[in-house]
Amino acid sequence: MARFRDVLKDRNFLFLWLGQVISNFGDRLNQMALIALVYQRSPGSEMALAKLIAFTIIPVFIIGPIAGVWVDRLNRKNVMVISDITRGLLVLAIPFFIGLRQMPLVYFIIFLTFSISRFFIPSKMAFIPDIVPEEKLLIANTLQNTTQMIGNVVGLVVAGVIVNIPYVGAIGGFYIDSATFFVSAALIAMIIKKNLPSGVKEDLIKSGEALTRSIRRSLLSEIKDGVSYLVKYSDMRFVVYTFFLLMAGIGTISCVIIVFVQHSFGSSTRDLGFIGMFLIAGLFLGTLIFGKIGQRYRKRTVVHLSFIASGISVTLFSVFVDRYPNLVIAGTLSAILGAAVSPIMASVNTLTHETIQKDIRGRVFSSLELVIHLAFMLFMFIAAYAARYIDNMWILVAVGSVFAVCGLAGLISDILRRAKRA
Repeated sequence: MARFRDVLKDRNFLFLWLGQVISNFGDRLNQMALIALVYQRSPGSEMALAKLIAFTIIPVFIIGPIAGVWVDRLNRKNVMVISDITRGLLVLAIPFFIGLRQMPLVYFIIFLTFSISRFFIPSKMAFIPDIVPEEKLLIANTLQNTTQMIGNVVGLVVAGVIVNIPYVGAIGGFYIDSATFFVSAALIAMIIKKNLPSGVKEDLIKSGEALTRSIRRSLLSEIKDGVSYLVKYSDMRFVVYTFFLLMAGIGTISCVIIVFVQHSFGSSTRDLGFIGMFLIAGLFLGTLIFGKIGQRYRKRTVVHLSFIASGISVTLFSVFVDRYPNLVIAGTLSAILGAAVSPIMASVNTLTHETIQKDIRGRVFSSLELVIHLAFMLFMFIAAYAARYIDNMWILVAVGSVFAVCGLAGLISDILRRAKRA
């Protein structure tokens, strides 16, 4: 059975993995710095946070579908390198506009940065099967998804400290984030793999040819191909359902839980970082366990059980933090939540890699991005509006209950379906 050390021995995957560890850390550092700025201007406002996050999501709907089509035509490695360099330059400009007190321009740069990310993300997801053997895909996806989650949380932990350091603060966070993009670009540029498309010059030629073809054949028809693939196979329909449920829940929680923790513990970022540190431990634990035993079980069963455990964890976290705002209790429950969530993304991404054809991976992953972010943004704004009338704790409890019930229903349905076939 392939283990983490087996895939990390592959220098190509190692470079990609390290690049994402560093880049995801920087992304969350950026996010935490912006949260601190919003807290200073609109303390306790879920809607203000929702508006900020919306600037990171809107590009999914405007740029995402087109990006997926072009990713399938270009050298995916070059797309990732160019995307990282461009994003690094954009983030480098954020402190300048903050100094001028031009927040609309800061939000516009955030919009541009995440627009470029629409090219990077499907390129990365479609690139993994090019450098990882099929029998190691589950382990590679486990590491890749855990990298994203760990990078997210580590960024929050460190940012919670950085934002409060004199002479560094939020501005320093943006400079560090910019540097992480350049480091990621350098690491990805070192990937060497036979049979990959050649170079940037060839990409430019292909781009010109693709533009000509686009005039004759609408990009919409190719976008439709990616969407139709999502409903063509049973495994892909399950992937769409899982992503929608997961991201609807995360979207509902995203702004509410930040304000919930801020109110419970009386700080803007410090305690968020501390709780996030426990979440890292849970993610590592869940990843280690899943990496060792995950290949023994059906991926659907793993997903259903993870939703049940995640739902229970969210509910317990909400009730205990509301009634007994103790950082140790909150951190412990956060660790349990991390362990429960970690297998979901690896399982569904592996199902996707096993199901879709190589030549349309970019379109399919871009279509999945639409589903993911539509669910996230829709439920984020619903929750932000509902928080005006409903206590944050009960919103979080509702999410936990939905996760647990859907996981249990899916598990029972799966058992009955297999019994009927037998």
